[in-house]
Amino acid sequence: MIARRPLFATPLVAAAALASPALAFPDRAVTMIVPYGAGGNNDVLGRAMAPEMAAVLGQPVVVENRPGAGGNIGAAYVAQQARPDGHTLLFTASGLASSVSLASLSFDPVRDLAAVAGVGAIPSILIVPPNSPIRNLAEFLAAARARPLTYGSSGPGTGTHLGMELLAAAAGVQMTHVPYRGGSAAIYTDLIAGRLDAMLDILGAGAARARQGQARGLGVTSAERVAEFADLPTIAEQGLPGFSFATWFGFFVHAATPQAARARLEEACLRALATPPVQERLRQGGAIPIPTSAASFSAYFNEDVERWASLLRAGRVQRLSE
Repeated sequence: MIARRPLFATPLVAAAALASPALAFPDRAVTMIVPYGAGGNNDVLGRAMAPEMAAVLGQPVVVENRPGAGGNIGAAYVAQQARPDGHTLLFTASGLASSVSLASLSFDPVRDLAAVAGVGAIPSILIVPPNSPIRNLAEFLAAARARPLTYGSSGPGTGTHLGMELLAAAAGVQMTHVPYRGGSAAIYTDLIAGRLDAMLDILGAGAARARQGQARGLGVTSAERVAEFADLPTIAEQGLPGFSFATWFGFFVHAATPQAARARLEEACLRALATPPVQERLRQGGAIPIPTSAASFSAYFNEDVERWASLLRAGRVQRLSE
């Protein structure tokens, strides 16, 4: 019988070679800071990773939510207040990269944080309320040209915000942004009830809501259809060729964290990423691979920082309001 290959290949041998069995780290519980609200996509994926990482580290990995400012409150805590000893780990999303250019920060993510491991990137699905008259992307864009539609997000600078702004720019329409402190709050409070016109949701969760009748899915933001959700058309194939957007997830620590502790955390992240529960969680979400090792994920992160800086210079996105 042929074994099923993992969704993401991980350089476990190299990571394991960096970690010494005699290393004292960690000598107590590791806190995983999730800079978004409980129940959101970042939180759910972090809680799937935590017990698998704990099994490698030999210490509990405790998830702590510190939401606000599009993930920047939690990130600032790790960069500025947490002890740089490796016992505080940031699990965040791609909004960290865009914030370098688009937000006014009290810290520098590139200078003050160090990449530990990448996890994956998940495309989004454009959803509207279940009772909306809009049934496809063409109708959505027609409605947006007739009047500014409202859309919710999990906060300024998050993927649910910037992805929709990229969509609006690509389509040449204006929409009104309504930020929330978490994606779940926006969806369950106002989108399902019809008080918001639309929202981008992480593919797996959004497709499930659509299939359960809680929302209607209009299109996926990946460049091509995702195998697990092949029945869902892309936004690109519905009239916006070339449009593509996905939210990545990854781990960081304070930049002054000792290399030995960083290597140990990298090993734990990569081994957790290879486990069946995490693989299944990613597969259900429609995840696509990104670089996973600390070195390759650091380069990937820096490239994304420059991508958003370029989009700002080109006028495709704007700086976030103060």
